[in-house]
Amino acid sequence: METRSDLTPAALAGKLRRLFELSAQKIRSLEKSWQPSQGSPVFTVGGRYTSRGWTEWTQGFRIGSPILQFDATGEREFLDTGRALTVELMGVHVSHTGVHDHGFHNISTYGNLLRLMNEGRIREDAWERRFYELALKVSGAVQAARWSITADGGGYIYSFNGPHSLFVDTIRSLRSLAVAHRLGHVLLGENDRRISLLDRAMDHARATARYSVYYGEGRDAYDVRGRVAHESIFNPNDGQYRCPNSQQGYSAFTTWTRGLAWAMCGFAEQLEFFDSLDGHAEFRAVIEKAARAASDFWIANTPLDGIPYWDTGAPGLAQLGNWRERPSDPFNPHEPVDSSAAAIAAQGLLRLGRYLKDDRYWNSGLTVANALFDEPYLNPDANHQGLILHSVYHRPNGWHGGPGESSMWGDYHAREAALYLLRLVEGGPYLKFWQVG
Repeated sequence: METRSDLTPAALAGKLRRLFELSAQKIRSLEKSWQPSQGSPVFTVGGRYTSRGWTEWTQGFRIGSPILQFDATGEREFLDTGRALTVELMGVHVSHTGVHDHGFHNISTYGNLLRLMNEGRIREDAWERRFYELALKVSGAVQAARWSITADGGGYIYSFNGPHSLFVDTIRSLRSLAVAHRLGHVLLGENDRRISLLDRAMDHARATARYSVYYGEGRDAYDVRGRVAHESIFNPNDGQYRCPNSQQGYSAFTTWTRGLAWAMCGFAEQLEFFDSLDGHAEFRAVIEKAARAASDFWIANTPLDGIPYWDTGAPGLAQLGNWRERPSDPFNPHEPVDSSAAAIAAQGLLRLGRYLKDDRYWNSGLTVANALFDEPYLNPDANHQGLILHSVYHRPNGWHGGPGESSMWGDYHAREAALYLLRLVEGGPYLKFWQVG
């Protein structure tokens, strides 16, 4: 990508405010038409949100979106919507033992609401506070209990595929463990053994940095620095690492760009969180190495405007010629772009740049946001429920509606990245998930 040095958050202020104006329309439209019996909205088809049964991993993004809308605009109707839906629908996700998605679900809902209370944005209420805190404590412990041990003495939160499977996505679910730890919680195991949620978060981050991210150090024939594997496979009998794999990317030896973006954003947030704690210098060095490598790979392997194709090894890219040397083309007939990956990665680049005081990453994040928050990605069509167009879900399974469609996680993360920048523009509190205690 071509990183611009002429952009600032203030220069994007008009785009940010327009995004939230359009966002309000999209949220109202979805809430007017969506019924709980439909499950969770996942992606749009013909401009209308539809569900897709696999796991209900997008519910937190749907309900978290009006909470972010209130945060950005102060419009009370969106706070009321987010609060009511959190109480009505999110309880089952607090105790869900079958997924690795607690950070997606419960930080986006209970976590955002508790953060707003701590920031003084919503009225202090002791019982409401305890309700949010209890949900977040339980969520962090349930997520931490989904645990596999590795042969090197560490471990990881295993994916919904089973105990053999580490997903790179889960680096962002570590927020649930971090918040629960921040609230003073632990996981109780057999014989009342107290298990530190912070230690488990650190072990999972180390495993992700070691096995999901490549460093150009000769690990295999496809070891390119910053390349990310979607899934890492272990022998569950002895914890030995076996091989990379991919569920949603083109192959185990190419880089699915949404997985790359999860790594960028997740590691950057964890760097910020651990910087708020005493010590942990050696651990922070490990995850900083991973964050830098993944972000450098993004910058080197994304079109000029910072909006990626869905996988950097997708075979149809050969038909596009020098695709890295041109802006992204969401209407090309060969391979789709994935705007949702850009929405996630933008925040990762911004946070890493701020943490490291490195203008290269910071300006790259602004470059991605500048393109994403404008047409043809930002969607002004009032008859279309999606906010950010040209998103991909599961390309190998054909789970996306093609050019011009949106995803719930893409829309949520665009709102989150826009809110991050808007707070900087308006001089608000720095946006951090651990502002809960």
